[in-house]
Amino acid sequence: MDTEAELTQRGHSSPDTGEGRPRSALGRGREGRPGRALPGGRRLSGWRRAGALGALCTVFLLLLSHFVVQPFLIPSRSMEPTLQVGDRVLVNKLAYRFGAQPKRGDVVVFDGTGSFVRERADAGPLAGLLRGAGSALGIGEPSETDFVKRVVGVGGDDVVCCDADGRIKVNGVPVAEPYVYPGDTPSRVPFRIVVPLGTLWVMGDHRSQSRDSRDHLGEPGGGMVPVEKVIGRADWIGWPPARWGAADAGGHG
Repeated sequence: MDTEAELTQRGHSSPDTGEGRPRSALGRGREGRPGRALPGGRRLSGWRRAGALGALCTVFLLLLSHFVVQPFLIPSRSMEPTLQVGDRVLVNKLAYRFGAQPKRGDVVVFDGTGSFVRERADAGPLAGLLRGAGSALGIGEPSETDFVKRVVGVGGDDVVCCDADGRIKVNGVPVAEPYVYPGDTPSRVPFRIVVPLGTLWVMGDHRSQSRDSRDHLGEPGGGMVPVEKVIGRADWIGWPPARWGAADAGGHG
């Protein structure tokens, strides 16, 4: 009887199986720590990693947009056929960063505040921040003060419209403009201006649908865009894929 009792006692304390262990030991992992078999916790950790990665990507894109290249949504027909409504062009912000100046024929994006539009009060810091971020990422409408046009005259140029053949002349030389919208004339509004140094005379390619320097001749600034207001040069069409390629259909000298 004593031998049977001893065997029974050993069976209850045998370390070979977990069946005889207290329940508190079953809920612990190695080294006595609580187990972490929690699928919900793993999913939460995965979402946190994804959120952090998304935030880092957004910050990177904003920095890239601010300093190097910025998407710009074309909102109107003023630059047809070169640029069409809904195109997203990539604006090269380094084009004029290191001493280079805009040239005749360049397609530029600029802040028209003070030249094309009057100074206006901001809608609010938060609204301005959200709108600016959306515009910078190319997923929202551009700012109401941002415009895209083609440079026709630079500082010191004598720009005249038009000669006997209906062509714009710059410094007495007729300009070939193959990018002008088919059927449009170079300008229905006659003008003659001398572009002040440090400014640009700009026009849309779809002349009959473009409000440009011609429309601001009688206003302060005379329709001239200060060079320091140029955001960058529109070099590429990034969207839609069917229109990938250079944004400029051709310049002039």
